[in-house]
Amino acid sequence: MVKHIVCHKYTDKAEAEKIAGMLMGLMGKVPSLRSMQAGADFLNSARAYHLGLVAEFEDRAGLEAYQNHPAHVKVKEYIHTVLADSVSVDFEL
Repeated sequence: MVKHIVCHKYTDKAEAEKIAGMLMGLMGKVPSLRSMQAGADFLNSARAYHLGLVAEFEDRAGLEAYQNHPAHVKVKEYIHTVLADSVSVDFEL
């Protein structure tokens, strides 16, 4: 099992809810995506990112398939128009 964790900061924090919905909409569209949780930060601390995402895949090949899937690419293209910063980590269980 592979976990894919991402945090985003946007040029406008209001984008977080919209993008969380877009990401959650990938469930059922990307065959290799086993599960996903995405949501907007509510604490608004100085160190907080605006959105957090945790996705699970069966293996590394599944993660790669997700990264290149047309539905995910379309979401990424929008994200990059409003993205200020991001961090990620991918690991195997």
